[in-house]
Amino acid sequence: MNQAETVMAVQKMQEYIDSHICERITLKQLSQAAGYSPWHAARIFKDITSRTPFEYIRALRLSKAALALRDDKHRIIDVALDFVFDSHEGFTRAFSKEFGLSPKKYSRKTPPIQLFMPKKVFDTYRAFQKGGEKVSDRKTARTVFVQVIDRPARKVLLYRGIKATDYFEYCAEVGCDVWALLTSVKEALYEPVGMWLPKHLIKDGTSQYVQGVELPTDYGSAVPDGYELIELPPCKMMVFQSEPYNDEDFMEAIGEVWDAIEKYNPTIYGFDWAPEAAPRFQLAPMGYRGYIEARPVIEIK
Repeated sequence: MNQAETVMAVQKMQEYIDSHICERITLKQLSQAAGYSPWHAARIFKDITSRTPFEYIRALRLSKAALALRDDKHRIIDVALDFVFDSHEGFTRAFSKEFGLSPKKYSRKTPPIQLFMPKKVFDTYRAFQKGGEKVSDRKTARTVFVQVIDRPARKVLLYRGIKATDYFEYCAEVGCDVWALLTSVKEALYEPVGMWLPKHLIKDGTSQYVQGVELPTDYGSAVPDGYELIELPPCKMMVFQSEPYNDEDFMEAIGEVWDAIEKYNPTIYGFDWAPEAAPRFQLAPMGYRGYIEARPVIEIK
């Protein structure tokens, strides 16, 4: 079995887990999804994800339970049972071990926590295989939609890298877990984003590319270790969005948008690029909505 086949087998197990996360899951069921023996399925799952299947399942259930407690006023016992924990006590012990605070305390204060949000391993494998591919090597055939939006004054909770100028370099420097913590922030104005900072926001010895989440100007909750808050003024962003695509083709979708931006002349519509006005940002690529990237602009008077 070559590496691509191994990674695809693990992704099939991930997809089975995602679809049955609120049900009891056995190793036999996972091995059938992968198409291998239970022993071999468990071994390759641990090799690729660094967790046993049941460590992975428990961490994922706890993270989904945390989001349920954050967003709705559920009873803790109801959340525990929904995510296949047998008792309030067992759920509390597991939750406290995973996140460092009890579910009761979390539901009351909802501080940022490090969620477990695993990526689909085969999609990630393909992306890193294509990470060095040049935009000009990709075909540009589909429509890219453009609109201008207003961003209010806001704060950004972000985590800086070292020298990273793109997602792949950033993950190599700081890991791929930052997004999971950003997703946990209850006060977020929008979903987390990857950002390319303008020069005046880059600190000496830190990266141009960062990940962050935009927050209200009155945000006053705790700032996790290693993270920082910056303030951004109101601005206009020109948003580029590709057509929907198959999830495994997200590098091609990104390339199409980058090609479109490179050729785009905003002055035709009364705007000009304003790279120092705000960070350029990208949303997480999701095939059903297309790839979305935004760049700051200023209205031409």
